[in-house]
Amino acid sequence: MDEVFKALADPSRRRLLDSLNADNGQTLRELCTGLAMSRQAVSKHLAVLEAANLVSTRRRGREKLHYVNAEPINAIADRWINHYDRGRVHLLAGLKSALEGTSMTADNSAGASEFVYTTYIKTTPERLWRALTEPEFTRLYWGATFESDWRAGSSMVWLQRGWSRRDPEQVVLISEPYRRLSYTWHTFDDAFGKEFGFSTAQLAAFAAEPRSTVTFEVEPEGDIVKLTVVHGGFPHDSTVRNSISQGWPSILASLKTLLETGNPLLDPAAADPVAVRR
Repeated sequence: MDEVFKALADPSRRRLLDSLNADNGQTLRELCTGLAMSRQAVSKHLAVLEAANLVSTRRRGREKLHYVNAEPINAIADRWINHYDRGRVHLLAGLKSALEGTSMTADNSAGASEFVYTTYIKTTPERLWRALTEPEFTRLYWGATFESDWRAGSSMVWLQRGWSRRDPEQVVLISEPYRRLSYTWHTFDDAFGKEFGFSTAQLAAFAAEPRSTVTFEVEPEGDIVKLTVVHGGFPHDSTVRNSISQGWPSILASLKTLLETGNPLLDPAAADPVAVRR
């Protein structure tokens, strides 16, 4: 956490986070132009933010895209905001809310339609893979289970509480054990809306959007594993994207806690549907 506080202490780095918060997925050139800072200065500040895990990066051809990452702020919230007078830490609470929510409503350009979230877990790639695919794990931190052989092209059946969905377009896209897993998101049908209490208008907004895709990238780094979740394929002003950007941090924090301590943060019976908070 010391690296996070150090990174946030510099006003130029806060400006960089503000810029990404307003328009996520920017290149180095775009950040330099928007902030009227030299390339060298921006590069140095980005390096500090990346080291603190406040910024995640992804390659798109020759370009490197930068995304604000809310995971460290969630960790601060869990340790400090939830245990002390919230009035004294209002700034951190506001930053947490902004990074989790507003940053994902940016213009749909340069990859900004993607939700990108990176966390570091003290575990092994093999155990993390099991946690992403095996029902005895997923039901503990997510409250959902999946029926699939987890081969590329195979179907998935999504089961959560009293709802289940089998769909020919709900499939595994990429399966590289212990490295990369990608699949299409489920259908928002009437049974889903009834089970989880969505209004007719909410369900219609979700169902009107094209099917999105979630990808889990697993990278070992010594005795920890870097997990990056990329949820994308959303249209401009996506209702689903705005919702999952609130839900994924809780799901992934619970996953991390489960693997590191054996006890998830979330009550599986109360886990929010499809990592969404309405």
